[in-house]
Amino acid sequence: MSVSYETHTHDVLVIGAGGAGLRAAIEVSAQGLSVALVCKSLLGKAHTVMAEGGAAAALGNVDPQDGWQPHFKDTMRGGKFLNNWRSAELHAKQAPDRIRELELWGAVFDRTKDGKISQRAFGGHTYKRLAHVGDRTGLEMIRTLQDKGIHSGIDVFMECTVSHILKDDEGRATGAFGYWRESGRFVTFNAKAVILATGGTGKAWKVTSNSWEYTGDGQSLAYEAGAELQDMEFIQFHPTGMVWPPGVRGILVTEGVRGEGGILRNSEGERFMFKYLPESTRHMFADTEAEAKQWVDEVLAGKPATVRRPPELSTRDNVALAIYAEVKAGRGTPHGGAFLDISYQDSERIKRKLPSMYHQFKELADVDITKTPMEVGPTMHYTMGGIRVNPETQMTAVPGLFACGEVAAGLHGANRLGGNSLSDLLVFGRLAGLGAVEFAKQYEGNPTPNEGQVKAAVDALMAPFERTGEGPYEIHRDLQDIMQNKVGIVRTEDDLKSAVAELDALQKRVDNVSVEGSIQFNPGWHLAQDLKNMVTVSKAVAKCALERRESRGGHTRLDFPDYSEQLSKVNALIRKGADGQMEYSQAPLPEMPEELKKLFEEDKK
Repeated sequence: MSVSYETHTHDVLVIGAGGAGLRAAIEVSAQGLSVALVCKSLLGKAHTVMAEGGAAAALGNVDPQDGWQPHFKDTMRGGKFLNNWRSAELHAKQAPDRIRELELWGAVFDRTKDGKISQRAFGGHTYKRLAHVGDRTGLEMIRTLQDKGIHSGIDVFMECTVSHILKDDEGRATGAFGYWRESGRFVTFNAKAVILATGGTGKAWKVTSNSWEYTGDGQSLAYEAGAELQDMEFIQFHPTGMVWPPGVRGILVTEGVRGEGGILRNSEGERFMFKYLPESTRHMFADTEAEAKQWVDEVLAGKPATVRRPPELSTRDNVALAIYAEVKAGRGTPHGGAFLDISYQDSERIKRKLPSMYHQFKELADVDITKTPMEVGPTMHYTMGGIRVNPETQMTAVPGLFACGEVAAGLHGANRLGGNSLSDLLVFGRLAGLGAVEFAKQYEGNPTPNEGQVKAAVDALMAPFERTGEGPYEIHRDLQDIMQNKVGIVRTEDDLKSAVAELDALQKRVDNVSVEGSIQFNPGWHLAQDLKNMVTVSKAVAKCALERRESRGGHTRLDFPDYSEQLSKVNALIRKGADGQMEYSQAPLPEMPEELKKLFEEDKK
């Protein structure tokens, strides 16, 4: 029986319409090739808008001594040196040009007194480096890229779920198969190259800042197509998410609050971050209240800082663990978090610098942050690991399949610095676009759908209607419980072994999931598709976390609190074996060239 589906053909297909996908599509169009941009939701609703504090780029507008070398060093240190050094170098060198380019396309950044793009401090960055638009930077980025993309002739396909990557007989990615979310009708996209820019995995956890789209789609698509996943154990729990009321738990509280001088205190009024600074970075931070206050005073005056920054601007992994420890010790807030206070500053300045945070707390929690501290706690925020790619081209192990943004691995290593995500989207979105263009230009002939693959995709999509198993909602709740409780902010051998076993059992339930009704706008059916992806990435995270018997960055093992010398030299890899089972292995870190090693040696002198 033949399968009915509509078809669209372009030179390059981009899946995901956040900052990375838009920037990739813009680059493809600028190089003269046709491009389709497919998104699961509506254009403009991408998770990029949740990145509020700013985009990291060494412009040197506020701290003139900044440059690509300090940015590179901060990124490598933040990632605990598990980053791909070439990705970090490309990012640090190219980020300033991408920010200036965005400004030329219409982005309206905050300004210094002399009219330059303003930059604020963020955790883990030596200098004030984040170009920002109040605390709505991601929204401004999406608005600008969307406007540029539409006027660049990009064909946009909204509310479409991609379920399978299609390949030709030579193993090259030649398009994708999916369905329209409203009607359920099937669609294929033929292309000479495919770019994945689908974001993260947060909806596998119960407490997350991520929106409903973040179900690990790109990671799962790449895995099933034969690409490798890298360092999936490294999950970033942002230290400051809302904790009250229950209905808004996990919603992001931007690091910009701390970048503007926000202070963390426990229920006893203690400014606790002073005692949680790692010895390796303690010298970079103020060690007295007076020194921290002087830093804030200089920020408020718009001057370059002459003293060390406050301890609240330690890296996200460290701050999140500190809040966790305070709550465990019984010094948490009434709703299980910490107090984040910026109310000591002028109320009009707070409203001007942090307008979204002011309205968010006023409307959702009935809290006026100009008068009262916020209650905050860790929330699953970002996936540092992802699809293994070539730093120069962003191509995966599957010819013609590229990945960029949060879905890809390499730049962030074991822990992402705040602000690096937005410049990541711009730098590697562009490089993925260029890589895809080069590959597509060398592709001879016109790719056409493989009917056998299409038939298998249709069978997989329709199977839930033919089964009598349980529905998807209870399975999703159980998945979130496993990941939140056993693969969360702190981990142990017993919990991880239990999680792996429970996820294997959950996989069988997903394989037998049942839905009722028709294919027309059926949320249960959509969740059934998402569950397959979420379980795949969850198993990858749990397996990698079990094997990494050390604590590093976003991965904390209570039973292995120290670094492992052997694990300092490898990246974790996940691939689909010939028998269909998930395989774990390790790959040596790429060797950093001597000229870059010298940058770190100079700091020791």
